[in-house]
Amino acid sequence: MRTQVGIVGAGPAGLMLSHLLHLAGISSIVVEDRSRAYCEARVRAGLMENWVARMLIDTGVGERLQREAMVHDGIYISFKGEARHIDFQKLIGKQVFIYDQKEVVTDLIARRLADGGQILFEVENASVHEFDGRSPKIRFRHQGRAEEIECDFIGGCDGFHGICRPSFPAGVRSDYDRVYPFGWLGILSDSPPPDDELIYCFHERGFALFSMRGPDLSRLYLQVPPDEDADRWPDARIWDELETRLGGVRPLARGKILQKGITPMRSFVTEPMQSGRLFLAGDAAHIVPPTGAKGMNLAMADVRVLSRAIEAHCKSGREDLLKDYSATCLSRVWKGQRFSWWMTQMLHRHSDEMDFDTKRQIAEIDYVTGSEAAMTSLAENYAGLPMA
Repeated sequence: MRTQVGIVGAGPAGLMLSHLLHLAGISSIVVEDRSRAYCEARVRAGLMENWVARMLIDTGVGERLQREAMVHDGIYISFKGEARHIDFQKLIGKQVFIYDQKEVVTDLIARRLADGGQILFEVENASVHEFDGRSPKIRFRHQGRAEEIECDFIGGCDGFHGICRPSFPAGVRSDYDRVYPFGWLGILSDSPPPDDELIYCFHERGFALFSMRGPDLSRLYLQVPPDEDADRWPDARIWDELETRLGGVRPLARGKILQKGITPMRSFVTEPMQSGRLFLAGDAAHIVPPTGAKGMNLAMADVRVLSRAIEAHCKSGREDLLKDYSATCLSRVWKGQRFSWWMTQMLHRHSDEMDFDTKRQIAEIDYVTGSEAAMTSLAENYAGLPMA
């Protein structure tokens, strides 16, 4: 097979890259080791920055988003039994969108296939080769046959545990990693959320987040030890603890728990995000703790930068945008890391004691939710910094 861009991974990054390239008249083939049904069903982040929603709408894959997404003017931060509102619309004139990542994937798959795009699901033993030259190759097995895609560029959009990042030559990249001393116990519940907007809770028993995936579908989280066993949390215990940490600021409706699991908390960045003609995007290059809601949004920023760099090369022979890909993306990535770390350290309990740092955290939350300047800074980062 021959195409201009071979893409490893059919998540939001890989599919959006393929879609943007198609709009620019550039061919691509996407390979994915999971089935289409799996990709369209896996529940992931659901909060979308303002510019990402606009990009989906402007590029023709936002019809269902416009119809079904929940549009939020801001968030609540709860502490000491009080929920304080940070109004993004009032502060910066922007909103955020709640639209599950699996719905983004579903929409992109449907659009790529309708446009004649090639997505090969359930491939095996994928590997990338010769990306230091002018004709990189992706090799894999598909439907029992050995296959090879020859291309001009490879988009490594295959996630943190994918094969693209480890394929960089030895000594090329540096990894920056931070593992946090807690995790999240997350549930998906068949129940209405306690509010129309997200509630971030700082509580003496630990952090909690009250989010949603729809008007009658809640996504709820509790801070737990990183090695916690989800089996130690029967449904009744989860609901009791959620109600305790919500602190009475809103009534909590209980419902059937549809999913339950532990999410580890870590920050990770690899530099550079490119080696030869292999370009990493999304979780393959960086992951963030979910407190700042940046994961999918940073991935979308990566592929927007990459698609424009490839388009400039293909249409006018420009090399500068390709050479600057890492630097351009990493400038935004590290700002996203900073914000995600800041939200995480501010809202999670780091000690069971009412010690100096805990008192400092309470003062910080009080300041951030009481100062227009501080709330504006949070709103700017949360709703999405401008794209260059």
